[in-house]
Amino acid sequence: MEDSILKTKPMNGTMEDITIISNGVKIEGKVSSTGSIRVDGILEGDLNAGGNVTVGEQGDIKGEIVADVVSIGGRVVGTINAKEKTVLESKCTLKGDILTKVLVIEAGAKFDGKSSMGNAKEYTPPKPETITFQK
Repeated sequence: MEDSILKTKPMNGTMEDITIISNGVKIEGKVSSTGSIRVDGILEGDLNAGGNVTVGEQGDIKGEIVADVVSIGGRVVGTINAKEKTVLESKCTLKGDILTKVLVIEAGAKFDGKSSMGNAKEYTPPKPETITFQK
């Protein structure tokens, strides 16, 4: 399966790769990129970007997101680990924890989880508990 690659020219004049997972595309598994990623489709798995991650209004992610800046306009179930900033847009729904330096929550955003404003590089997600059943 191929994603669309869009080359944009930021203000500083250098080229940057942006991977777009379009509406109507569903990916199951881990996604990694050295650049930025925009998700308008469905991703069931972890997302690790060397740049920024934008989840559009139609975007739906079930998994951990690691990036410099994370902006959510759609739905995410999972942990957000943003090295610089996290933005929860007015129409977003987030069920999961956030670790970031700067947190912006717009009016109307739905957030169910914990937030911690610290150094994202030192974050390690909690390990799941093991439950043993006896007969």
